[in-house]
Order: sequence, then structure tokens, then C-alpha cells
Amino acid sequence: QVQLVESGGGLAQPGGSLRLSCAASGFTFSAYAMSWARQAPGKPLEWVSGIRADGGDTYYAASVKGRFTISRDNAKNTLYLQMISLKPEDTELYYCARGLGYIATRSSDYWGQGTQVTVSS
Repeated sequence: QVQLVESGGGLAQPGGSLRLSCAASGFTFSAYAMSWARQAPGKPLEWVSGIRADGGDTYYAASVKGRFTISRDNAKNTLYLQMISLKPEDTELYYCARGLGYIATRSSDYWGQGTQVTVSS
């Protein structure tokens, strides 16, 4: 059974940083691209970043490019999102998601429960 468990969210000040983690199990992690997405109450889900199965290619939404870095450790079955220069508008529920195959796209078939990120002074 595919399981994705996010952690690392919390409260950060504007300009601060957080690192999200996503522990994956129930599938061959190294065979799938992975993504991060986020959603605020009443707003549509926003794709944030994606990474190829081997970590060789990464992709970012324009709103986070240059501030967020996606990475993965296939030996630990873990996906990461390093976030710096956080802004209040980054306050959302962040989800980890499994891609449909090796290459990263904006489509996903499994999602975690999410971890809340709040940016406020």
C-alpha cells in the first residue's frame, strides 16, 4: 500500500526557512518521479515542484523558483523540500505526491495527508 507521510511544517517568520520531508513506503521509490503541491483554504491546489525518479531533473513553479529546492534520497525513500526566504503567501498545506512514472510531470496518483506551513511574524 502506497503511503506518503509529510513532516517538517510549522511556523516560520517572513524571510525564514523550513525543510519539509516526505517518507515514502509501499512502492519502489526510486522508480517514480515525485512532486510537492500546496493548497490554501478555498483555493485550488497549486503544483510547487517536481523531481525525476533519479533526481536528475527538477522543476519549479514560478512563484517558488529560486527560493525552494526539491531533492530526494532514494536510499532513504525520502523526498525533501528546502524552503528559504519564506513569504506570508507561502502559508498553505503542503502535500507530497507520487508521479505517474519516471519522468516528472504535474500529474500524481497518490498524495500524503499534508503538513501545514505558516509564515507570519
